[in-house]
Amino acid sequence: MANILVVDDELGIRDLLSEILNDEGHSVDLAENATQARSARQSGVYDLVLLDIWMPDTDGVSLLKEWATAGTLTMPVIMMSGHATIDTAVEATRIGAFSFLEKPITLQKLLKAVEQGLVRGAAGSAAASAGVSGAGAAALAPAAAGAPGQAAPGGSAEPQGGAAALQTGPQSHQGFNLDRPLREARDSFEKAYFEFHLAREGGSMTRVAEKTGLERTHLYRKLRQLGVDLGRSKRASS
Repeated sequence: MANILVVDDELGIRDLLSEILNDEGHSVDLAENATQARSARQSGVYDLVLLDIWMPDTDGVSLLKEWATAGTLTMPVIMMSGHATIDTAVEATRIGAFSFLEKPITLQKLLKAVEQGLVRGAAGSAAASAGVSGAGAAALAPAAAGAPGQAAPGGSAEPQGGAAALQTGPQSHQGFNLDRPLREARDSFEKAYFEFHLAREGGSMTRVAEKTGLERTHLYRKLRQLGVDLGRSKRASS
């Protein structure tokens, strides 16, 4: 869906953000300091950057200023920190940061900020290509967001996940072997249940969480416990 660069000197945070964003279908590159981030930015094109403020070599605000000065701040940048002051957040926003996330970052805030950043970036790119700005960019934002179920220009609306996902995913009438312990039978049913919804929703954890009524963190934990192959669900929907 999008190319995202995560810049943070903490391995645990890089791994966690990478796992979550990969599960959402994004392509993620990682950098543990400003030096690696500069190299990645020079060799790659990103739709969004998640940038930590406090890093050992060059802090995130200084790196953001470098990109802005060099004219390479062409993508939304979301700043992250667990110790930043209000003044730091204001300065980063003034330089050109799209938004600011305070650590520890909750799943809901992360996904919302990423979604909004990608919509803003897509709208800006479309506006630049069309030679419009301001109100024109805002008008392009809904189309760039690609709202599920919304008809494309000149086309017809299609249910989320598409008909192919419904045909290839596990079916609701699937039979189960009931001649076994209750826990095993229940786990088997729950696995098929979640695989069905993942296939129908195109592998989107956000929509599956809404459909099943589970909080996303609980959903991730449940899928791992049941051994659900998230990659398989995404392949089945493509």
